[in-house]
Amino acid sequence: MSKVINQLKIFIQGFLILNLIWFLGYLIMDTTVIPNPLEVYKNFHKALENNIFKHISYSLYRIGMGLFLSLLVGIPTGILMAYSKKANKLLFPLVYFAYPIPKTALLPIAMLLLGMREKSKIIIMFLVIVFQVIVAVRDSVNSIDNTMYQVIKSTGASKMQIIYHITLPAIMPQLLTSLRVSLGAAVSILFFVEGYGTKFGVGYYILDAWSRINYIDMYIGIIVISIVGFALFVLIDYIQDKLCKWNKV
Repeated sequence: MSKVINQLKIFIQGFLILNLIWFLGYLIMDTTVIPNPLEVYKNFHKALENNIFKHISYSLYRIGMGLFLSLLVGIPTGILMAYSKKANKLLFPLVYFAYPIPKTALLPIAMLLLGMREKSKIIIMFLVIVFQVIVAVRDSVNSIDNTMYQVIKSTGASKMQIIYHITLPAIMPQLLTSLRVSLGAAVSILFFVEGYGTKFGVGYYILDAWSRINYIDMYIGIIVISIVGFALFVLIDYIQDKLCKWNKV
């Protein structure tokens, strides 16, 4: 809990510094594109009137489903690649090639194949996260000391018991670190992914305000999406503290 409080303090410090820079930009630039931050916060109640929590829930649903599918596919795939040389030889070129491709470039294909509703948005979130999961899991398994396997094998443990008691705990720290980065990327592309075929989502909220030249609402949306990203970051840290107590320095 103390770590979460420290992160909150850092967030507040960064938030205040950023707002100071924002206010200076407002004074120097003298343009409606950079409104007075005080004016934005004064109108923050409009976000509640515009169902901002509904927008947040839609965005979190898309990210959550993408994360769930990524873990469902990525963890077994990463473990398989680490344990099987044949599987690694077959799958690694695909992962290596697909990993750096900007996943937003695949959105038109996803929309053509799956439609413009939820499925195409979820599949993009899945593609943003899954390759990070696969790589993190495979590298984590490969870094496990063989003596740990020898000890548990000497007790007559089955393959599933080895995975449960050795592999999964060993991969957890690096996996959660990877998820922290992946979720940050997923939140950042909401602006693009939610611009099509939907009327809900924080990304849509920002784009809609921008198209209406309502810069106050646009900045409110940007602040909200930043807070959502920070909340997810803290949540992953909290989970890591709970699940990886043995890994604390």
